[in-house]
Amino acid sequence: MSDKLKPEELSSALKRYLESVDLKVELKNIGYVIEVGDGIARVQGLETVMYGELVRFRSKENSELKEQVFGMALNLEDETVGVVIFGNYEFIEEGDIAETTSQIVQVPVGEELLGRIIDPLGNPLDDRGPLNVTRKRPVEVIAPSVVDRQPVKEPLYTGIKAIDSMIPIGRGQRELIIGDRATGKTAIAVDTIISQKDTDVICIYVAIGQKQSSIARLVETLKEFDALEYTIIVSAPASASAPTRYIAPYAGCAIGEEFRDNGRHALIIYDDLTKHAQSYREISLLLKRPAGREAYPGDIFYCHSRLLERACKYSDEMGGGSLTALPVIETQAGDISAYIPTNVISITDGQIYLESELFYRGVRPAINVGLSVSRVGGNAQIKGMKQVAGRLRLELAQYRELEAFAQFATELDKQTQIQLERGRRLTELLKQPQYQPQPVEEQIISIFAGVNGYLDDLPVEEIKSFEYALLEYFRENKGDILAEIREKKELSEKLISEIKTAIEEFKEKVFRKNETSATST
Repeated sequence: MSDKLKPEELSSALKRYLESVDLKVELKNIGYVIEVGDGIARVQGLETVMYGELVRFRSKENSELKEQVFGMALNLEDETVGVVIFGNYEFIEEGDIAETTSQIVQVPVGEELLGRIIDPLGNPLDDRGPLNVTRKRPVEVIAPSVVDRQPVKEPLYTGIKAIDSMIPIGRGQRELIIGDRATGKTAIAVDTIISQKDTDVICIYVAIGQKQSSIARLVETLKEFDALEYTIIVSAPASASAPTRYIAPYAGCAIGEEFRDNGRHALIIYDDLTKHAQSYREISLLLKRPAGREAYPGDIFYCHSRLLERACKYSDEMGGGSLTALPVIETQAGDISAYIPTNVISITDGQIYLESELFYRGVRPAINVGLSVSRVGGNAQIKGMKQVAGRLRLELAQYRELEAFAQFATELDKQTQIQLERGRRLTELLKQPQYQPQPVEEQIISIFAGVNGYLDDLPVEEIKSFEYALLEYFRENKGDILAEIREKKELSEKLISEIKTAIEEFKEKVFRKNETSATST
């Protein structure tokens, strides 16, 4: 008996098999690595690659590398494409295959990131497992148009008296924090994050080129003050590659934009853009781009402007969400006229200038009020703060002028002496310990006492203890006054009279009494 299939059975079996086969035509744009080194791969053959597109590398022998390696196309030349590599480039060799992914570099976004530490590509760096995110956004997008924005008019409180009173920040603003190394720039940023507790503001902290120990310390501080639960940390430490550090602020901005576009409020801190500029300079020099001033590439201004322009307050028609940016710039020997500082100063809506000399004198935060400015001004303040802060800035400006003059004068008239003494007390009043942000109603009480002469008869060394005791007295006995300032946001004639009476009452009945008992003891 023959086991051979009949022709009609064979054709029927083949027909059934072909019908079951799922044929898909997939077009891939593939190139070959002709040169690799220092985190840069030069690839030949990627004819249809887009600028900023994610490129995947695989070995010429095997379909996969030992680990997934991705890069981003940055240089589109006639014959080759310059690709910057994220992660470890030591696995890539000459002749390896590079293929396009048809997607721009993206980052995971959404509520799931709150309290997490991630790298700029969205990989978790903490020990809390996968992110479980459902949405991604491109790291590079065009900034919202002027038509879609509205003026900055809603305050974003830092909790720092000197800033909230004289250099106010509003939601949607871009305020630069600038100063030498170790003058308290990150301290201001961290205090601002802590101050957003019990508000509707989501915080994103982007660490660029910092030591991993510094980032770990920051995480512990935020945990201690229960601030990590509404904060997202994007970490690109000094040990990360230059492309990873370069992409970090754009990734953080995309995360913040997700909240802004959904009508919510976000604050993003770029710490710091000096190291970001240095990372971009390193990439550009390796890509053999022509160097300009201080060896930075010609598009370094555009690099920062397209990032910072993405911070804004949306119009009510667009949902009214906001993204506030606090970029940090480190200066060398206080030189704010250097290339990168002047670039970023011209892009932002003002700057908080921290001075080494003030810092070492114990004036902390070491804010130079003369060189610091907010171009939004009183628009980002409640009326109550405007009522007391105007006089504060004037008194301090006069004090600084007279202080310089008084060094050379032997005899001073009485009015000058009074102004100098008040200036010293106001400077002492504006000193504030780290991690102790104050609510705006308490700031108003402190500044009110200073500008209305209630501190003039106190020794300078007693100012801080007086302020602490005064605020404690208001919290315990005059909570209705604090509540009225918080709710009405302005000081009526009646409220001013009540505040004056309360301060005088405290000074006579509580503070003097405590002083007397301390002296007798």
